Amino acid sequence: MPFRFRALVVAVLLTLALPPTGARRAEISPRGCGNKCSKCEWPQWGGPHRDFTADVAGLADSWPPEGPRKLWSRSLGEGYSGVAVADGRLFTAMRRGNQEVVVALDAATGRTLWEYAYDALFSDSYSMENGPGPHATPLVVSGRVFAAGATGILHALNAETGQPLWSHDLMQEFHGTVRVNGYACSPLAWRDLVILQVGGAGHAVMAFRQADGSIVWQSGDFQNSPASPLLINVGGQPQLVAFLYEHIAGFDPASGALLWSHPHKTDFGLNVSTPVWGPDNLLFVSSGYNGGSRVVRLRRSEGKTTVEEVWSHRLMRVHFTNVVRVGDYVYGSSGDFGPAPFTALQVRTGQVAWRYRGLARASLLAVGGRFILLDEDGTLALATPAPEGLRVHSKVELLSHNSWTVPTLAGTTLYLRDRKNILALDLK
Repeated sequence: MPFRFRALVVAVLLTLALPPTGARRAEISPRGCGNKCSKCEWPQWGGPHRDFTADVAGLADSWPPEGPRKLWSRSLGEGYSGVAVADGRLFTAMRRGNQEVVVALDAATGRTLWEYAYDALFSDSYSMENGPGPHATPLVVSGRVFAAGATGILHALNAETGQPLWSHDLMQEFHGTVRVNGYACSPLAWRDLVILQVGGAGHAVMAFRQADGSIVWQSGDFQNSPASPLLINVGGQPQLVAFLYEHIAGFDPASGALLWSHPHKTDFGLNVSTPVWGPDNLLFVSSGYNGGSRVVRLRRSEGKTTVEEVWSHRLMRVHFTNVVRVGDYVYGSSGDFGPAPFTALQVRTGQVAWRYRGLARASLLAVGGRFILLDEDGTLALATPAPEGLRVHSKVELLSHNSWTVPTLAGTTLYLRDRKNILALDLK
């Protein structure tokens, strides 16, 4: 595989010191604001709503030239795993030698509360020269942390202590589809289940009982992609959307029954970015590597879901970053190799409204009508989308290593990590 391909594909995976003895007991320390409200938590990939939006008020309209006030920063370890926030703690994952480490940090100080380390050796099937992962963001629910590593090992841990509860090796046990740059699916919770894409005959998607890891259902014959699933509601029915190797597909989250599928072919099956759902029953998906973008409309009638393609083209190609929908537009960085301008697209027609070239490939959050953007070079920006383009209010260079991890916003505190470091910023 050409180096150029490997170097960029690893970024797919956003879409983050102990020996292998396991967990270390937490130390007592302050818990940030001390609140447990949803506005102060970010418990999973994409935040409370899994759509990279935050319901937060009181943020500054602009930043000084040196950027927002830094609360703390520290080295962390190799990885692109996102940062989850719950009960005043941060949860993410990193790599240390031949082990992967799930870690809990104090949100107010960045101090390590516990670590859980486990062996995760790479076989010849993997290529990790541009960063070994982990890539998936932990899920925090009901006092448990669910974390999937780059070799496809899923752990359930006690969120307070880091003690292991159960685990599954998705590749070895279920012969899941191996991704050359590592497993990347961020777990999703539904009722008492934790759901992940695995890939392979009969278990493209799998659901485990949160309490004990028992298999509740497994469904689908699709190969896996690096994307993470999404829950939507179609005509009153909850549906699980999985962006797979050559298809976008919908499953019943209770039973795993396949409800619908629609083709979306991409070179190497690199469908990475999380799908975007709208109140008008329009589902947007996008990928690089000749995949392009498309919108399908889902309708449910007489107990069945129908899929209608509204439009498709290659004018927007979202590589490994995320996409946010605001009103009638979707926004994201478009491009796989070379430049990746930040692009606004009319979701109903596919028409490109504008492109902004003042940032490198960027991830984003939407909050209060504004965007918080972090590009892969470590530049953080505050901007407002407008009909004529992106109005940038503040921009500052903060990180020095590959910044392929989507920011996390809990209350008015923004958490950023690059390939080796993590920091906290006060956005009040």
